Amino acid sequence: MARHVFALIRALCAAGMLAFAHQGTAQSAFPTHSVRLIVPFPPGGGNDILARLLGQRLSEMWGQAVVIDNRPGGNTVIGAELLTKSAPDGYTLMLTNNSHVIMPSLLALPFDVAKDFSPVATVASAELLLVVNPSVPATNLQDFIALARSKPGQINYGAGGIGNPNHLAAELFDQVAGVKMTHIPYKGAQAITDLVGGHVDLHFPPVMAVLGYVKSGQLRALAITGDARSPALPDVPTFAEAGLPQFAIKQWYGVFAPAKTPKPIVNRISGDIAKVLSMPDIKTEFAAQGVDPYYTTPAAFGDLVGADLVKYQQVIRTANIKLDK
Repeated sequence: MARHVFALIRALCAAGMLAFAHQGTAQSAFPTHSVRLIVPFPPGGGNDILARLLGQRLSEMWGQAVVIDNRPGGNTVIGAELLTKSAPDGYTLMLTNNSHVIMPSLLALPFDVAKDFSPVATVASAELLLVVNPSVPATNLQDFIALARSKPGQINYGAGGIGNPNHLAAELFDQVAGVKMTHIPYKGAQAITDLVGGHVDLHFPPVMAVLGYVKSGQLRALAITGDARSPALPDVPTFAEAGLPQFAIKQWYGVFAPAKTPKPIVNRISGDIAKVLSMPDIKTEFAAQGVDPYYTTPAAFGDLVGADLVKYQQVIRTANIKLDK
């Protein structure tokens, strides 16, 4: 009887080791064909630029194409829903930003942000700029605040949709600066196009989305969030330096996989993203775009998602932000 028991134990151990070996082989073999990276924003914006930089390096590392799939609409909801319907095998990923954790506080979603996604890794963090069209008669932050206070409701700002991080930044600015501006919602990068064209007065984009326009003089940057000036725009003061230290907000970018993606695959992708972010040339390219490499493990990214779900819910309730019907 004892021999049968020991034989059974040996068989179970062997099966477990075989499964582990198979799992390890599958992990090390990934990927064996192209990977799709969904970007739930239009081409040309900050998320798209970042996805293409990351995708190029991962493609070189993996020896497989990383195909960028722009799926704008619904403040990231359309692209995120597509991810939830994709096979959980690591071959479909999504790069998005804080909008992913803002939307649950604004509308009923066809998915659960906390349950239907596997956080893979954060990729970058970005400070936000207050940029105005050069026709706005203000050359510094204090002049702009004075102008906005003198014209309540007459200063218009564009943002990539209701609840977009740029929108929440403007709402927070209203509160801490004691002004009242009018929100003009757009779809994605169109807000920047209309700002350059003079159809709206200001915007709160990440640095990389408008860096070229600022350097060319098509837009005027008045202040930047964060504790230090951006190396990409060293002449632009921080909000604290410009006299508004209460204004503090940051945008993050991260990669998600569908829920139930095997942990070895998630960990493999996350580890490879960490390798990309440590490359000297990618650090230089990120800096040129006004973002900082920002890596967290899948577990730490999951904690960030949970904390931000609560944080943005509180901001939205305080500002009484609602989607248009």
